[in-house]
Amino acid sequence: MKSNQTLKVLFWHRKSKADSKGFAPIICRISIDGKDAEFSTTLKAHVEHWNVEAKKVMKSADSKKINSVLNQIENSLEVNFTVLKTQHDFINPMMLKNIFHNRPIESKKGKIEKIEQKTPSLLKLTEIHIKDFSELVEKKLRSKETLKQWKATQKKISEFLKFEFKVDDLNLSEIEYSFAQRLYKYLTVKRNQVLKDAAAMKQIKNLKQILNIAEANLWITKNPIEKFKCGSEEPEIIPLEIFEVEKIWRKKLSIERLAKVRDAFIFQCFTGFAYQDIYNLSKEHIMYVGSDKEPWLVKERGKTKVTEMVPILPIITELIEKYKDHPYCKVNDRLIPVNSNFRYNSYLKELSDICGVGKPLNSHLARHTFADMMLNVLHFPLEDVSKMLGHKNIRTTQRYARVKKSRIGKKMNEAKSILFEDNGELKKALQQT
Repeated sequence: MKSNQTLKVLFWHRKSKADSKGFAPIICRISIDGKDAEFSTTLKAHVEHWNVEAKKVMKSADSKKINSVLNQIENSLEVNFTVLKTQHDFINPMMLKNIFHNRPIESKKGKIEKIEQKTPSLLKLTEIHIKDFSELVEKKLRSKETLKQWKATQKKISEFLKFEFKVDDLNLSEIEYSFAQRLYKYLTVKRNQVLKDAAAMKQIKNLKQILNIAEANLWITKNPIEKFKCGSEEPEIIPLEIFEVEKIWRKKLSIERLAKVRDAFIFQCFTGFAYQDIYNLSKEHIMYVGSDKEPWLVKERGKTKVTEMVPILPIITELIEKYKDHPYCKVNDRLIPVNSNFRYNSYLKELSDICGVGKPLNSHLARHTFADMMLNVLHFPLEDVSKMLGHKNIRTTQRYARVKKSRIGKKMNEAKSILFEDNGELKKALQQT
């Protein structure tokens, strides 16, 4: 390990913040070599039920549940700390706090430099933004895929200006609210290759961000399309059922290129890694954590720069072993051979037909399938699924992993056994412990 620092985790009761009913928040303090960081556990306990010496809740109906969550927090911090020790020579408490909350490990603050130049035109401003973004990509602070999206937005704005205004560029002062409305209509109706609603809204959202930059630099007094709502109903992605995943896994394939694509897809289904992250996986991303030295895949997600951590399941071990001596993997230091994004998704469509799945396969579907499997089949808490997916916000995870009726039914059956007798009679109230 690079670091030999030690971690201490302490829970304490902030009684000074107790509410009118006597409930006060429980705070977690992280200490690493004398330096501290704190965060709220979002849990509360009555001032009479907190044991100062044991640092736990006692003599409360919720004591078992609350103490269990506190143990989970402590265990998660220890696992994250172990991982950080393998990656960094020095760790401070804020780094551990950030990775625990699914944020980038370090938030770098730099000086804001004012751009000394005349007010740029719309496409010139877009070009400036792309140049700045490219520098962040070179420093590996932003994703190459996101940079491609910005270049695509620039191209579509240029197309629109020529089609609608018969000009090559436009002054920022000439842009009005109707600009967004007309751009949306062009993208969804008038363009040769029309976009779907969500894709068109994404382009306008990017334009709005460009104009926010203009406003921040005082090149315009106010973003003219700020009030244009870019909300769009996202199409629900139906994940694969576990029997469909098994069907793909067990399919005998005589074509090598399809067999490799199938293996990569299965790898995604059981790790939840996005295409760009599975593409770059190497041996250095395998970490051994905990007292049992369990193997995990730990990687900074390319899109969000949030660390995603997934235990290596037996099927993943099998795939890593299968390709350890593959020429591509040996030369490029990769765990598994993966095609270019275009070829990968093209071959997946072919694989879908051969396996008779009945729905198109793509790399993003595998990520949704992993989320669904973790939540509804293996019953992981949503917070754990969010951590494994490398999401910044749990609301994003909620879009990936929707609770199924089968999960609700199972929980309701458990609730029935607690609340009701076998004959349907309501059980007598249990005495509080």
